[in-house]
Amino acid sequence: MASSNESTGQAPFSWGRTSALAVAIALHSFAFLLLVAPMAPPKSQEKQKEKVVQVDFIEPPPPPPPPPPPPPEPPKQPPPKIIQQVKPPPTPPPPAPPPPAVEEASTNAVPAPPPAPPAPPAPPADIAPSENLSYRQRNPPKYPPQAVRQRHEGTVVLLVLVGVDGAPKDIQIDQSSGFRELDKAAQDAARNWRFNPGKRGGQAVEGYARVPVTFNLNQL
Repeated sequence: MASSNESTGQAPFSWGRTSALAVAIALHSFAFLLLVAPMAPPKSQEKQKEKVVQVDFIEPPPPPPPPPPPPPEPPKQPPPKIIQQVKPPPTPPPPAPPPPAVEEASTNAVPAPPPAPPAPPAPPADIAPSENLSYRQRNPPKYPPQAVRQRHEGTVVLLVLVGVDGAPKDIQIDQSSGFRELDKAAQDAARNWRFNPGKRGGQAVEGYARVPVTFNLNQL
């Protein structure tokens, strides 16, 4: 065979070359099949668990019991009959008795006694001494300036010994106003006043008189 190949001018047959060529063809074919064949989808490792939603049906509450029926209305009673009482006619007043007959004065009547003599006049009542207001109006007490600044007010009751001529003989404080300057101002004013003297048996006598003196800032 070698001589025949040599006579024809062709290269001698090589098994190694042929094997290499066959392997290359097989690799190309396998690569082509991998490209052409569709790739199988990967198997899922775990199936997803189905989501189960549990629904609980809640029964509605029972309806409230119906309200009790209203009580039956009492039977209407007819209004009572008004019985008017008939007043009896007024009884007429009894007739007035006839006036007694006036007896004629007898000629033998006893004469009336003479009238009693008039009672003697009562003795004059005792009169207590009193204040003559006209003198106070002409000589009113002076409001002390210190009391005006300090807003002092009050009432002083003086105990005045009134002489038979009406002049004050002694002046004392029977009830204080609570402020010395007001008490002194009342005493100074009373020394210039005149009083009505007391009387006993119609004669003027000495006596005490209580005289209130009020100091009020609103009267300034």
